[in-house]
Amino acid sequence: MLMNLAFYVPLAFIVVVFLAAAIKVLREYQRAVVFTLGRFTGVRGPGLIILVPFVQQMVRTDLRTTVLDVPPQDVISHDNVSVRVNAVIYFRIVDPEKAIIQVEDFLNATSQLAQTTLRSVLGKHELDEMLAERDKLNDDIQEILDSQTAAWGIKVANVEIKQIELTESMIRAIARQAEAERERRAKVINAAGEQQAAAKLLEAAEILGQRPEAMQLRYLGSLNFIAGEKNSTIVFPFPIELAQLIKRGPAPG
Repeated sequence: MLMNLAFYVPLAFIVVVFLAAAIKVLREYQRAVVFTLGRFTGVRGPGLIILVPFVQQMVRTDLRTTVLDVPPQDVISHDNVSVRVNAVIYFRIVDPEKAIIQVEDFLNATSQLAQTTLRSVLGKHELDEMLAERDKLNDDIQEILDSQTAAWGIKVANVEIKQIELTESMIRAIARQAEAERERRAKVINAAGEQQAAAKLLEAAEILGQRPEAMQLRYLGSLNFIAGEKNSTIVFPFPIELAQLIKRGPAPG
């Protein structure tokens, strides 16, 4: 009895180890890249898969979207402004075979490629473009990364520039530039208003000059406005024609 027990216990242990090594369960978002004696023999999953222990090995891959934070990069813009830029990348594995076989560490490779691409793309643009055209820069970086990671079985879905950090001196310079721009716009608007007002005054003067009685009505309207203001001094308009007549003096003979 003891001899039979000593025989069956190790046998049961071996069977359990064998089944544990042979039976694998993959979730819906997982795939297994299977190698048989070192050679690639297929991609399996999801669900229950059975491997031959010590003959077949598998590497799990996750097909869900991965969020990769790109560390801050020192970038010199096209107009020689030094900034620090960081970004975030969203990508996923679309071909598990390539992601495992074609590159040693696809996560690190994608991160390094993203850093160099970020510096390369932003270095071709001026600071104003970085601040105003961030969506376009995101699309350019995403397109470049997607084209280069396709050989690794990776699809870059989106790239977002998170923050563009400027030095204190550059922030002050931009503030002075913005203030100067606001002053320039204010002067332009003021000059345009004066130009329009002058044009309207000229038009009104031409209309009033055609009808002398209209000028008299304008005089009366001005007197009414002055009286309504409760001023202690009232100014009466003096016709220009009468002043010219007095200056010339009485007619001779």
